[in-house]
Amino acid sequence: MKKSSSTWLMYGIAICFPIIFFLLLEMALRLADYGQDYPLFIDNPSHPQYQLPRPDIIKRYFAKGTAVPPVSMEANFLLKDKPDNGFRLFVQGGSTAAGYPYGLGASLAGMLDSRVRASKPGHYVEVVNTAMSAVNSYTLLDFADEIIDQQPDAILIYAGHNEFLGILGVGSNFVVAGSSTATRWLLRLRQSRVFQLIQHTIAPLSANTSQSTTSIIESNKVNKTVANQSSRTLMSKVAKHKHITTDSELFAAGIAQFRLNMQALLRRYGDANIPVLLSTIASNEQDHPPFASHPTPVALTTQLNVLQAQTNPKQAKLLLDQLVYAASSLALPSADVHFKLGQYCAARKLSACAQSQFSLATEHDLLRFRAPVAINEVIRALAAEFSHVKLVDAQTALRQRSPNQLIGRNVMLEHLHPNVSGYFVIANAFYERLWQLGLLADTSQRQVYVDANTAWQRRPILPSEEYKGFADILTLMADYPFTDSPQPITLPTPHNWETALGKAAHLKQVSWIDMMQTALKRYKEDKDIDMVIKTTLILADALPHDGYMNLQAATVLDKRQRNVEALYYYQRAQRAGGMGLEKHIARLLIN
Repeated sequence: MKKSSSTWLMYGIAICFPIIFFLLLEMALRLADYGQDYPLFIDNPSHPQYQLPRPDIIKRYFAKGTAVPPVSMEANFLLKDKPDNGFRLFVQGGSTAAGYPYGLGASLAGMLDSRVRASKPGHYVEVVNTAMSAVNSYTLLDFADEIIDQQPDAILIYAGHNEFLGILGVGSNFVVAGSSTATRWLLRLRQSRVFQLIQHTIAPLSANTSQSTTSIIESNKVNKTVANQSSRTLMSKVAKHKHITTDSELFAAGIAQFRLNMQALLRRYGDANIPVLLSTIASNEQDHPPFASHPTPVALTTQLNVLQAQTNPKQAKLLLDQLVYAASSLALPSADVHFKLGQYCAARKLSACAQSQFSLATEHDLLRFRAPVAINEVIRALAAEFSHVKLVDAQTALRQRSPNQLIGRNVMLEHLHPNVSGYFVIANAFYERLWQLGLLADTSQRQVYVDANTAWQRRPILPSEEYKGFADILTLMADYPFTDSPQPITLPTPHNWETALGKAAHLKQVSWIDMMQTALKRYKEDKDIDMVIKTTLILADALPHDGYMNLQAATVLDKRQRNVEALYYYQRAQRAGGMGLEKHIARLLIN
């Protein structure tokens, strides 16, 4: 029997009613000013022409009223309206991309900004950092549309370490849902006021539930735990699953999550015709043992001791081969065994053996604070899959700068954060790739190559910042997962005013801006012109809306006949409200 038109109408109303109800509720909540937006980019209150990535953007992922991890995005500025001669690069990633523990000066954005600017005379260059600690591919994907709106000329990505134990990682205390698809959908809904109402209502109620997976949007339990552990570092708070084996569902989920999110991210940039430079990632292979390992069988321990004592080269080679085979055949792979074999091979300059064993040690480390080999395999596959994506091999670059191509303390501070030299190597790999791809050229193919030696001398980081960063790393290493409970630290004794200033900054006795201004004053008193220029430029780049500081930067560069750079700062000072600069700008434009 055919249904009448009135019956179909009733069906239509029944289907549309819930949709209409929620739309009306959404409108009512917005009219009542309920909830909050967390846009990635916000206006700069100091100057209307500038905006900045929102420092507290992490709040986007947590219900109102719940404790939020102490993660922030370092302030860096860009013009609200991209100028006609503008050239914009955006950096995405986690703590390494963000320059931890040194800050913006060691980051990809900090290391590349002035170098790219010098390479593109006549352009207004902005290298914008949107990276921050503890985030992973979900956050990168979540930021994509807002970054696209800023008209980037290219995206630089260094990410992959936080897929397991970062915020929203599969083994983290801070998760949204049980699958990557559900997580992506829930992140899309986060701006809805109805969603925020449900989130705010459920959070307190679910504190008494016994979920196997704790949800950011559903549970308050973890946030209470975090609040009670405020003395501990972020690493101590995020790790929920501390033993993730390579054959586990969680391991497979972490790799799949990274692949799917990155594919979606790269596809989105491809649809917007934006080139992407995607880098392999690295960790400390040689000088950092596994965090957690399956036990080493007694028989293997005995054989390792015999190997260490063996002086006959042929016998040692035979025993080494036997141990390598035995280690690879264990039902429960022991990261510790592979690491010890790597140390043995490294000491004897057996580079291929050492690299293989250290790689396996990282691969089978049960506490996943370092990315396994599979992450770089995904990165390489993605670069091959998408024509607009170009591979930057930072891991190889770091190996080339390391003795016997084994990444260790020469470029790393601890398990995965580089020292200043390591950060420069990564940034240099990105710069060289930008140059090779012709992305630094303009329509007239005008570009200036800035060699690595010049860039290293001009690196935007002071000794005071280096001391502070090292002290911050000591704090990190005095807590989980390096120690079972927080340990007291002893800071190195400052040997000059620069390191004393860095110690004061670490102890939060002075702010970053106070530290920089004090350093500038001392360098002027010492007549250290090179450091005066470097510090002035760091301050001017940190405060592009400060007309006085940018005028100072232009003046010191002008005196050194660095005309192209001086013109840039004169123009920025003028934009900030500086008067009477026309003659300087006209003179440099003519030259």
